[in-house]
Amino acid sequence: MTGTVAPRAPRVSRLRRVLGIPATRGHGRFITGNLIDSLGNGMLLPLGLLYFTTLRDLPLAAVGAAVTVGQSAALPVVLVAGRLMDRHGPRRLTVIANVVSAAGFLSFLLAERPWQIAGAYLLVQSGVNAYYTAQRTLILRAAPAAETRGWFAFTGSLRNIGIGAGALLAAGALALFGTPALTWLVVTAAPLYLLAAFCFARVPTSPPSDAAPADATPDDTTTTTTTTTAEDTSRYLLLVACNLPFVLSQAMLSVLIAVYATETLGLPAWSASILLVVNTAMVSTLTSPLTAHAAPEQARHTMALGQVLLVCAMLAFAAPALPGAAIAAWPALLTAIVLFSLAEIFYSPAVSELSVTLTPGAARGSRQSLYQLSWSAGNIAAPALFTGLLEADALLPWTVQGAACLLALAAIPALKSPAAQGGRKRA
Repeated sequence: MTGTVAPRAPRVSRLRRVLGIPATRGHGRFITGNLIDSLGNGMLLPLGLLYFTTLRDLPLAAVGAAVTVGQSAALPVVLVAGRLMDRHGPRRLTVIANVVSAAGFLSFLLAERPWQIAGAYLLVQSGVNAYYTAQRTLILRAAPAAETRGWFAFTGSLRNIGIGAGALLAAGALALFGTPALTWLVVTAAPLYLLAAFCFARVPTSPPSDAAPADATPDDTTTTTTTTTAEDTSRYLLLVACNLPFVLSQAMLSVLIAVYATETLGLPAWSASILLVVNTAMVSTLTSPLTAHAAPEQARHTMALGQVLLVCAMLAFAAPALPGAAIAAWPALLTAIVLFSLAEIFYSPAVSELSVTLTPGAARGSRQSLYQLSWSAGNIAAPALFTGLLEADALLPWTVQGAACLLALAAIPALKSPAAQGGRKRA
């Protein structure tokens, strides 16, 4: 009997390696917390405007302005969250963030005026900002050091699976029960954040340590401590700047694609949903295996690959709008979303890894709040930026974004640690 059972473990281990999934034994609470948190995001975050315009019968412009005010007011929370993380650790901050998000969504039930909507979104966005400020450092401390990028890839897949499942549940509820189901979605989703908080509170973590630069070789680590604080800060600021084009590109999916496809290219309204489904499916299923088997070993090289793919994606998105080109819209957009998804698959785990390992102390709250600030500010700026560019000319958003990606690509080599650069010169 034992002879027939014993081979199962090696087979499971081989399958896990093929799929690029890190060893998950002992990490059940961490995995569950990520899935539940993302499920709540998928259920509610895309439906806030619809909730207030339909159930509260408020004009779209007033609701949109209130949401923008609330999200903008939450921007300084990123800096406060960084200080809290340094004092109490990423696990406790993640728990607090989920509780705040639950309170924010429950406040939807009481918000009837624009200023109340702004207050509700201040709470929701504060929770979101605090969560993502802590999340990368929590992964660093919860996962084995040898599998850091693998866990970043795996949690990225988990988030996409959770968000996709939440969106499907919300769509099903709305299809069956209509807009009154929005209230029940709020009532259901808020406890999910509390359950996620409970899971994260029980995640075992390792003590904090200053990580060596991710692109340094073993011989370089002995000289890492000679890097000055000013050099570390400059390199980290460069990482934040290089990441901004990727932040803006991610915002394109929700801000630009639907308007471009329908109003500029004349495609049906559901076309943007098809593109989003392709993106979600690819990122959910391919991030772990491609990160494990196809991504360059050094994180900055993987970032560069991601930027190259983004440039190609911007060209493909722009192609159907070129005057006189007569390029069919659907093949161009499908090619573009595949390139875009591959860029996200390669780039996201690599930049997340570098955000906590680029310099000594990169995982501390002060650096993580700076990195998260680029995400929060970019997401706030994206709607006005891209809609303004699209209104001026259909090619402008893709041209500007492609140029920004090229600038980031040119700057990425400067992320190399001074110790590694010195070692090459001596060689």
